[in-house]
Amino acid sequence: MTSDSHFSWLRTRLSIERTLMSWVRTAVSLIGFGFTIVQFFERFADMQGVQPALRPHAPRLLGLSLILAGCGALAISLWQYHTSLRYLWSKQFAPLAGMDGEAHQTPLYAVALCLLLIGVFTFISVLFRLV
Repeated sequence: MTSDSHFSWLRTRLSIERTLMSWVRTAVSLIGFGFTIVQFFERFADMQGVQPALRPHAPRLLGLSLILAGCGALAISLWQYHTSLRYLWSKQFAPLAGMDGEAHQTPLYAVALCLLLIGVFTFISVLFRLV
């Protein structure tokens, strides 16, 4: 084992973190934009002087699909993150890690899980018109 291989392992570990951060950013955008579309067009229809929409349910369906896409992308990225870390912390890479045998989680994993729960709650709220 050399320091080059240890730092390569660290770069790979940080690359996995950056990938999950990118997916979290994308999921937040999709969930937020989907919720905004639903809320905007519901409020827009209540304004005076606005003609009724030809397809009044289309913005709600678009918003639901964006929220669902954000939740799905986040769930898949969490699964990918988890399997990649499990592979990096396997026995064959333990000497390269240079730490104890336990995989150390960053707060990003907890943030992503909380965001997934928020996205699911948002989807259910919009679906059943709770908001």
